[in-house]
Formats: sequence, C-alpha cells, structure tokens
Amino acid sequence: MLLKELSALSGVNLNTLNNYLSKRGQIPSVEAGVKIARALGVSAEFLVFGEETAKKEVRANGEVRAIIRIAKQLDDGKRRFALEMMKLLTRAVDIKP
Repeated sequence: MLLKELSALSGVNLNTLNNYLSKRGQIPSVEAGVKIARALGVSAEFLVFGEETAKKEVRANGEVRAIIRIAKQLDDGKRRFALEMMKLLTRAVDIKP
C-alpha cells in the first residue's frame, strides 16, 4: 500500500505520515495510530510492538483457567501429585515457579 492510499484510508494527512516515517521519527498520536492501524487491518498494539500480546495473554489465561478447573475436580492427593509434576516440568524447562 502506498502512503497516499494509507492517507486516504486512514484520514491521516500524507505529510504527517511522511513525518512518522522520516529519520526524525515523529511518533503518531494515539488517535492517528488507531486510524492507521484500522486502515491497515491490524491492531494499534501490533503497530507499536509488532505482535498481538493481548491475544497471547487471553489464550494463556484461558489455559490457566482450564488447569484450575481440572485441578478443582481432583481429590487432594491427585491435586498434590499434579502440582509436583508441574513443578518438575518447570524445572525441566527452566521456568521459575
């Protein structure tokens, strides 16, 4: 996509877009960033960080909730065993519990 097209789609002035991309590196306002992101079909977070961390967090939180839901169904002995297995796993892949 050309900057002229991005300007037309986003409503952000062409000279302003050029300033964002110049060596001066002017940083877009939040409003302009959101407009540009929408025009490009990505999130503002993606423009800033290059990835969608929020989606990863949501997926991770869903997995954590699933682990908790399963753990609640276990009796005390099996829950302790599962916890010990998870501790061993974190040590095996060098994750701090």
